[in-house]
Amino acid sequence: MSGHSKWSTIKRKKGAADAKRSKMFSRVSKEIQIAAREGGSDPEMNPRLRLAVANAKGINMPKDNIERAISKASREADSLQEVTFEGYAPHGIAMFIECLTDNKNRTISNIRAIFNKRGGSLGTNGSVAFMFDRKGVITVPKGDLDPEEFELEIIDAGVEDVELEGDVFIITTAMEDFGNVQKKLEEMGIEPENSELQRIPHDTAELDPEDALRVMKVIEDFEEDDDVQNVYHNLELTDSLVAAMDS
Repeated sequence: MSGHSKWSTIKRKKGAADAKRSKMFSRVSKEIQIAAREGGSDPEMNPRLRLAVANAKGINMPKDNIERAISKASREADSLQEVTFEGYAPHGIAMFIECLTDNKNRTISNIRAIFNKRGGSLGTNGSVAFMFDRKGVITVPKGDLDPEEFELEIIDAGVEDVELEGDVFIITTAMEDFGNVQKKLEEMGIEPENSELQRIPHDTAELDPEDALRVMKVIEDFEEDDDVQNVYHNLELTDSLVAAMDS
């Protein structure tokens, strides 16, 4: 299993069992607000908003919450900024962190504090970005789909990789083909469980389970911060690490 595919699967399983559902809703709500602010409140005319709403539905966010987030866009989204941070966790693991915040100074302070607390280091913009590619990652429930037929039909839309993991397909696309693949799925009458642009590492670094768990703790600390939307890294998610995480 490729590293990004494995991480997508783990995040999906974690999300399904995540007791901190309100934080998930908060993060998706911010994305909806930003999307509506930038492209308008009509999902049919705003691809980013349409994607954000689809992802909100994927985590079972109530319709009222979605509509409230859209209506907030004109009133509150102006205070939100998209900011990114780059640095290293222990053992040289590269970290790229995407945030939406209404207080940049607070966010910088929190991010720096987590790096310092866990033995990492905050870097400058560009210090690790070159180690990642932007890719579209789409999760599709298998349902009654025939794997071979599905892959043959979707591949012409610009798909780079399709992997069946348990009861879902994980589709990877080049960033420029992300919209084409989403459109193709719509034409096929298939509603993804989740669609997003992710940062996929060119290469991954393997650590022994004990050291890798230290890095996972850093990732968890970042993910628990309310301003953090996404955390990307180049840690190799080995079978032994997955087993240690589950124990």
